[in-house]
Amino acid sequence: MEVKHLKKYFKLHSKQYLRAVDDVSFNIYKGETLGIVGESGCGKTTCGRTCIGMYGKTDGEVLYRGKDVHNLKGSEKKEFMRQAQMIFQDPYSSLDPRLKVHDIIAEGMRIHHLTCSKAEEIEEVQKLLKQVGLNPEHASRYVHEFSGGQRQRIGIARALAVNPEFLLCDEPISALDVSVQAQVVNLLIRLQKERNLTSIFIAHDLSMVKHISDRVGVMYLGRMVELAEADELYDHPVHPYTNALMSAIPIPDPKKEKERQIIRLKGEVPSPVDVPEGCVFCNRCPIAEEICRRKMPELQEVSKEHFVACHKLKGQ
Repeated sequence: MEVKHLKKYFKLHSKQYLRAVDDVSFNIYKGETLGIVGESGCGKTTCGRTCIGMYGKTDGEVLYRGKDVHNLKGSEKKEFMRQAQMIFQDPYSSLDPRLKVHDIIAEGMRIHHLTCSKAEEIEEVQKLLKQVGLNPEHASRYVHEFSGGQRQRIGIARALAVNPEFLLCDEPISALDVSVQAQVVNLLIRLQKERNLTSIFIAHDLSMVKHISDRVGVMYLGRMVELAEADELYDHPVHPYTNALMSAIPIPDPKKEKERQIIRLKGEVPSPVDVPEGCVFCNRCPIAEEICRRKMPELQEVSKEHFVACHKLKGQ
């Protein structure tokens, strides 16, 4: 998937727009997981949903295998909707409480005519339930009978039912207990390897994003400010905002935790309705200069596959 200068604005009034995603570009390669992190309201979810066509774009392009996702029609659009599936953040509101688990998982199979008979459909649903760590007998129950972790596993089975190639995981663990989060993430890692899936993983938990992602993008106020391989980003963060995020990750060593220097950012995040001129981070940046207030820096490569949007680097 190639995302080129993607913009998604929501119209509020006749002359007022909320800039949820503002000129974001990145690629996602076959079989990899791209993690997207950033604080609440930075545009992570909107970016992901626009990438798979759930939201219409304001400008830019999203190319999946060379074809613009937002220009697909008819059978091509239906096939892309099968190939690109989503795992939602809230396992309580994303599953229909009136349907049994079997019908929730089988719905996509019926829409895309993936099974030839009722017996084959039952067999496929039971196979999927086993794959996500649930019992085949659970197919006859309703979702209110399950815990949050079990519901999320049902949501994962539903997404996998149509044999997708691309998964958008929108904070799939944030509504779950900490004890269950690691289980669900490990399940996603195993399924991705088994099925050779490509995915976007959106989350707040920075350590969990590193665990599951091949590369990580950092968003701030609708912009991508840094993008690099996971280990490189965590070991050598460059952008001042990324540095602040990384400094806040707890260290499971009491001595090192005491010595940890947390970078505390001053000021408030500007409104996405009234985005400041220049760099979106300049009002909170400890190293901002005059050019930062006048011109938005472009995402540039500072080392191999490590991209940063900052005027203080590479003489922007």
